[in-house]
Amino acid sequence: MGRKNRRRHEPERAAPRSNQQIESHPDGDWIVRSLTGSSATKTYRCPGCDHEIRPATPHVVVWSADDPNGADDRRHWHTPCWRARGTRGPR
Repeated sequence: MGRKNRRRHEPERAAPRSNQQIESHPDGDWIVRSLTGSSATKTYRCPGCDHEIRPATPHVVVWSADDPNGADDRRHWHTPCWRARGTRGPR
């Protein structure tokens, strides 16, 4: 009887997140992750407009790529608010 070759188990690699990218802005580099409506299950407050981001609303999560603890300070933004943040004046 022939020998069966067993596949070697390789450690699983984290799949690259296609919904995450690094954006460069005058105030630094930011990691921006897009969330679909189905993955948004909580209510957040957008720092751009100070309105709620309701559950099931697509939006972005942003944190500093320059700060080693940046993910601890991540913020949820409406996508248009994040795109327009450089053009808004102070409130």
